[in-house]
Formats: sequence, C-alpha cells, structure tokens
Amino acid sequence: MPASNRLDGMAPAAGLSAGRRFLRGRFRTGMIRSRNSLIPAIQMTVCAVGAYAFAEYVLGHSGPLFAATSSLIALGFSREPRLRRVLEVGLGCTIGIAVGDLLLHWLGAGIWQAAVVLLFSILLARFLDSGNIFTTQLALQSLLVVLLPAPSGGPFTRSIDAVVGGLFALLVTILTPKDPRREPRRDVQKLLHELAEVLRECAGALVNSDSTQAWHALIRGRNCQPLVDGMRQSLRASGEVATLAPAYRRHRYELDRLKQSLDFIDLALRNSRVFARRLTSAINHAALSDEATENIAEVLQETAAAIDELSLGLAETHDGVRRAHLRSARQDLSEIALRLHPKLLEVQRLEGETVVMLYRPLMVDLLEATGMDAREARDVLPAL
Repeated sequence: MPASNRLDGMAPAAGLSAGRRFLRGRFRTGMIRSRNSLIPAIQMTVCAVGAYAFAEYVLGHSGPLFAATSSLIALGFSREPRLRRVLEVGLGCTIGIAVGDLLLHWLGAGIWQAAVVLLFSILLARFLDSGNIFTTQLALQSLLVVLLPAPSGGPFTRSIDAVVGGLFALLVTILTPKDPRREPRRDVQKLLHELAEVLRECAGALVNSDSTQAWHALIRGRNCQPLVDGMRQSLRASGEVATLAPAYRRHRYELDRLKQSLDFIDLALRNSRVFARRLTSAINHAALSDEATENIAEVLQETAAAIDELSLGLAETHDGVRRAHLRSARQDLSEIALRLHPKLLEVQRLEGETVVMLYRPLMVDLLEATGMDAREARDVLPAL
C-alpha cells in the first residue's frame, strides 16, 4: 500500500481515538462532579420542595413557584455568601414588583411597555446594587407584572414566596452546614502550590539561562489572580456559615487567620510577578555571575519547599500538627531570609542587586503569612 494511502487511513483512526479519549475524560469528570454534588443536590431538592409546600399549604398561595426557585438560587453551587443571595432575591423580587406595578399603572400593558419597564428595571437595579442576582430578580419581576396576570393573592404574593424560599435556604444552611474550613483549605493549597511553582520556574530559568522560562513564570503568576479572588469569596461564604451555624462558630478564629494569611499570600504573589519580570531582564543582560546564579536559584528552590510546608500548615485540620508545620515553615523562611543580601549571594552588578532587592519584600510577605509580626519579619533580613 502506498505511504499516502496509509497516512490517509491513519488520520480518521487517530481522530476517532482522540474523540473517544475526550469523551471518556468528560464522562469521568462529570461523574466526579456529580458524586461531589450529591449532598448539596439533596439539600437543594428538600429545600425547594419544602418551601413550595409551605407557601402552598400553610400560606395558601396557588402555585408558589417563586418559593422553590428563590430557594434554589439562594442555595445553589456558587461561592457567593448565601445571606447576600437571599437578600438579593427577596429585595429584588419586592422592588421589581413595586416598580412593575407602578409603571403598569402609568403606561398600561403591552409589548413596548414591557420593553420600557425591563430597561428601566435593569438600570435601576444596577444603580442600587452591583449584584447579578438582584438585577435579574428585579428585572424579571417587573417584566412579569407587566406581561402576566397577578396571582390570586395580589402581586406581592410572589415577593412573599421569594422570602419564604430564602428563609428555607437559610434554615438548611444553619441545620445542615458543611465544614466552612473545607473550601478555604483546598483553595489555599492550590494558591500556594502555584506560588511555589512560579519560584521553581524562576529557578529553572536561572539555571538554564532562559529568559523565556522566566517570562512563563510571570504569566503563571498573573494567572493566579482568579484563585485569589475565588478564595476571598469562599472565605466570605465560610465566615457566614460559621456565624449562622452554632456547630461551627468555634472555627471563626481559624477562618480569620486564613483570611490574614491570604492577604500576605496575595502580596507575595504580586511581588513574585515583579521579581519574575526583573529576572527576565537580568537573564537577557547576563547580569548575574555563575556563582550568583547558583546561589539565587538555590534560594528560590528552598523558598518553594518552605511554601509547600506553609501550605501543609494552613490546610491542616489538627491544631497541633498545623502549628508544627507553620513553625517549620517560619524557621525555614527565616533561614533563607538571613541570606538575602547581594554580597552574601555573590551578586556584583547593579541589575543583579535589583533582583535580590525585589525578592526581600516577597520573603517578608511569606513570613507574615506564617503568623510572624511585620516588624519581626523585616528584622530577619540582613541590613543593607
């Protein structure tokens, strides 16, 4: 068989194999996601059905769909704090009905009136608050008031149903809370892993004299910002759960400590990006001698290992083990900080000295993330 025919036959087979691998990967990912979502899904189902039944059989509302939908929105799978979502649903629904009813009285019913009401409602919602759920609820309720007949109990029956759904969501949050420390712990591990890898890539760039690799480290550091934002959201939601649920109020101090550590980790990430950018220039201009390159690369590798230890400490569940990891990370980082002087690292040129100077604030941030006082962390660094 000619080579061209064999290649033509292999192409569809390779494409089919790649398609099967893609589908298997998607199936496995979907199964894992579904398995992890089983308990929240059961909670959402019970909450929605319970809110609907309460509004229908206790309050006497006919078809209270908004009781069920608002409870689903308030619980959901989002990291946003549930209390905020409950308030956004309830207030958005109430204000939306009031606005829609008022404009309906002035403008009358119809398609163009609905368009005017919707546009005005969206702009009013954005003026009052930046929440997406608040905007959606206010605009939707205004539109429904204009387009649909009012329920038998009056237009504000929907608002009462939305409040009922939100209260059921809060009740589920209080009675069946998950450990509020779980997501922040997982998030801080991801975040510190990325920071450690940024420093390892910088070390590799030095050893290989590869400025492109240092630039890749900079890009990787920039891509960490969504992780920081996600952890801030999870900490807000976890703090809310710890406040509402009596069983987890004792964990509020640990969540506060994680929040403080996150602030310093965020600063360390920002400083790592500045450092990687300057390192790219130093490599391009051959500003570091072989001895300085070896010393700084060693510092970067050791710092990455200390960050791994810090990650274990911040994510640890047992208090005694957590303290031991943090103490070990603090000691390792302090030993590294004592060497952060251009002369000690055998740096001679001005541009090489700048690299070392930019690394010092990053080390202070990491020491503060372990729980060290700011002044004590600065005093660890050798005097210039």
